[in-house]
Amino acid sequence: MSAGEHRTSWFPAFARRLSSWSGRPAAFLLAIALVLGWAVTGPLFDYSESWQLVINTSTTIITFLMVFLIQHTQNRDTEAMQIKLDELIRATNGAHNAILDLEELDEEELRVQHKLYTKLAARAREQLEKGDSDMDCPAIAPAAGGELKKCVA
Repeated sequence: MSAGEHRTSWFPAFARRLSSWSGRPAAFLLAIALVLGWAVTGPLFDYSESWQLVINTSTTIITFLMVFLIQHTQNRDTEAMQIKLDELIRATNGAHNAILDLEELDEEELRVQHKLYTKLAARAREQLEKGDSDMDCPAIAPAAGGELKKCVA
C-alpha cells in the first residue's frame, strides 16, 4: 500500500456515502413520495391496522438504523476536526501544546480549563479598554489562590 492510499473497511465508506446521500434534497423528496404513496393506498386497504403497521414499522426501522449511521459519521468527523485543531495549536507559535487533548479531560478538569480561559478573556477585554494589547498566553493550571499563572511565551 502506497503512502497516498487509505485502507478502510466497508462500513465507514458506506456510512459516509449513505449519510451524505440522506442529507440531500432528493432523499427528502423520495421520503415525501413514499409517505404520499402510502397515504394514497389507504382507501385500497380500508385504512387497516396492517396498512398503518407498514408505515410505522418502516419508519421505526429506518430511524433505528440511521441513528447508528449518523453517530458513526459524527464521531469520525469530530475526531478528524480535533486532529486538525490539535495541529493548528501545535503549529502556532506561542500556543501551549498542553491543551492539545482537552477533549480527553474529565468534566471537572474541563471546567477548570474553561474558568482559566474565561479569566483570560476578561483580562484581555480589560486590557483592550485601556488601549493595551490583548495578546497573552493562557495558564495551564491555576496558581495558589486560583489566580492565573503568568506564563512565558
